[in-house]
Order: sequence, then C-alpha cells, then structure tokens
Amino acid sequence: MRTIDDLDVAGRRVLVRSDLNVPLEDGRITDDGRIRASLPTIEALRGKGARVVVCAHLGRPKGEVKPEFSLAPVAARLGELLGTEVAFAGDVVGDSARAAVDGLADGGVALLENLRFEAGETSKDDAERGAFADRLAALADLYVGDGFGAVHRKHASVYDVPRRLPHAAGGLIAAEVGVLRRLTEDVERPYAVVLGGSKVSDKLGVIDNLLGKADRILIGGGMVFTFLKAQGHEVGKSLLEEDQLDTVRAYLRRAEESGVEFVLPVDIVAATAFAADAEHGVVAADAIPADRLGLDIGPESGKLFAARLAGARTVFWNGPMGVFEMEPYAHGTRAVAQGLIDSGAFTVVGGGDSAAAVRRLGFDEGAFSHISTGGGASLEYLEGKSLPGLLALED
Repeated sequence: MRTIDDLDVAGRRVLVRSDLNVPLEDGRITDDGRIRASLPTIEALRGKGARVVVCAHLGRPKGEVKPEFSLAPVAARLGELLGTEVAFAGDVVGDSARAAVDGLADGGVALLENLRFEAGETSKDDAERGAFADRLAALADLYVGDGFGAVHRKHASVYDVPRRLPHAAGGLIAAEVGVLRRLTEDVERPYAVVLGGSKVSDKLGVIDNLLGKADRILIGGGMVFTFLKAQGHEVGKSLLEEDQLDTVRAYLRRAEESGVEFVLPVDIVAATAFAADAEHGVVAADAIPADRLGLDIGPESGKLFAARLAGARTVFWNGPMGVFEMEPYAHGTRAVAQGLIDSGAFTVVGGGDSAAAVRRLGFDEGAFSHISTGGGASLEYLEGKSLPGLLALED
C-alpha cells in the first residue's frame, strides 16, 4: 500500500477522503476527535504544496440535502485547528465545489459538502455509484484515502474514486492498519480484549474471531446482561437480546474448551429507571432485582477487570462499561480506562463511544498506545473481513 510519501503532490489537486463524522448538538460539535485525527495527513500534504480537497460524510441523510447534516461547522473547526481559512463548498460536485477547488492555491484547503447528500455515494448500483465517482474524481489529480472509519463501506468516495486516480493511503489509515495487524497477526501475549456497548449482536463476529486469538475476554456494558441471562441469572429490566442467548451459551462453551478466559462482572449498578437521578445501588451480578435495570458494572467488577488487565501485554478495548454520559454510571468505564493505562501493555481504544469516553472522563489520550477512529471498520477487520476501501488502496 503506497503512502503520501510516494506521491508527487506539489501544485496538484489531492482529494483526501477523511473521516469527519463528528457528533453535533444544535449545530455545535461536541467532540472534535475525528477532526483532530485528520490533521496530520492534511498538514503533510499542505507542507508538500498540494491543493487539498477534503471530502467526508456526516450522519445518514440518505441522498438528500438536509441542513442539519451540513459539514459547515466542521469546515469552521477544521480551519481553526489548521490555522488557515478552509474554503467550504456548498455542494459536493456542483458549481460551488468546482469554484472552491479552482480557487485553491498551493497549500490551500477546501472542504466539500456532505458526500451523503448525493445518492450515488452510497448506492448499491455500480453504474449510479460509478457516475458519481466520475464527477468526484474530476475535481482532483490524485487521491488519498484517510478515513479509516469508512473503509468497510463500498461507497464511491472510498472504493470507486481510488480506482480512477493515482492513489495512496494517508497517515491515519497507515497507522490504523499497522495497529490492527498488531492485534491480529503479531500479537504480544497475554492478549486481553474488553468488549462493552449495548448489544451482543454488534460484536458477534468479533467475539467469534477473537475466541481463537485472545487469551481473555472481559465483557461489560449493556451486552453483559445477555451473558448473565445465558448463565441463568435474573437481569430484571436490563437490556437483553433474547435471540442471542443460544449464541452466547455456545461462545461460553467454546471459550472453556479452548482455554480462553471469559471475565464477567461480579456486581452491577442497578437503577429504577434510565436516568441519572433515579434511585440506584450496587447489587450482585447474579441478583439483579426484577424491577431494576443495570446501567454500569459495579466497583468490585472494576477492580476485577483492572486486575485481569494488569498482566496483559496487548489490550484492545471497544465499548463503554456503562452509561458513562451519566456520572452515577461512569465509574466502570473509568476503571477500565485506568486499568488499560496502568497495565503498561500495548493498548488500543477502538470505537467512537470508547474514544469519546476517554475524552469526556478527562483521560490523557497520550496515555494509550492508540485511539482508533475506525469504529465499525476496526471491528470488521478484527472479524477477518476484507474491507473494500483497503482493497482499493492496495491495487
């Protein structure tokens, strides 16, 4: 896979596919982590005299122009972080986009409007997607893929455009691939995996694949209640995927047979309602009251998880341990994050929620070996799937 060091970019228009899918509230960016992660590649290209044309998506407008999904706030923040004006195009491949690109000087930066305002970006019809890719590719001389969070999608800007232009991987994709290879091909053991988040079904492929690679798997978050129920325990009103119980039981059997240690919480913070001010307390994991729902792992579980991470040499964490946005239910996620730091292992934080938790809870991002922007793409890589965006860059 070529990198930007292999491209002669001076004076040339370089289309950079970034991942700028940031959370917004009332038009305000609440977490600019993905914008910051995109900076090194953009700055490197600027330093080489490229005319940088950034493209990205935000949310799921489904091929329609929806103002609430505009990238205008992102353009403003990107300009602040770069310390230069970023020309913002009011469309993706129309007159405004062409004018913004034509107006660039060497080292200049433009941002196109949300790619997903165009139906062709996400179309499953090769001809429709290809026609949009033709128009997008016409805006540039070279292509740099740097949005790892989108490489698992067979979308025009990810898969089709690099087939039309000389291309290379940006620094973010190169770094992500290197890290993920350390989690799959060249693993330093013991290897511990911490999985959280709301649903078991979101992590099925990862668990299935990691059962043959990890030494221990720690389970928290909303998904843990399906595991507890599979063991025959009462989970009250907690989140539960009834249709996954047999699958989870099979995983637990496989883990026991293959010597992989499954670590489940021993206590739970259970509340009367999904609210920060609801009555709540710590209960044993096998004794959740029928009228309560679990919203975090308990303090003893936090200590247990930290202890099981202490001897690891490689740790991958995806998914919070509880509803960390509410302070009463943030302690489990905080304990796991601190456990990663204290382990001294090669630590990878994967998934938008986990990365957001690290920042929200006040941890130094530099205390972790790598904070992934990959989200679903990282999980699919760990599942062993081929990712269209990476295949396109490898050609």
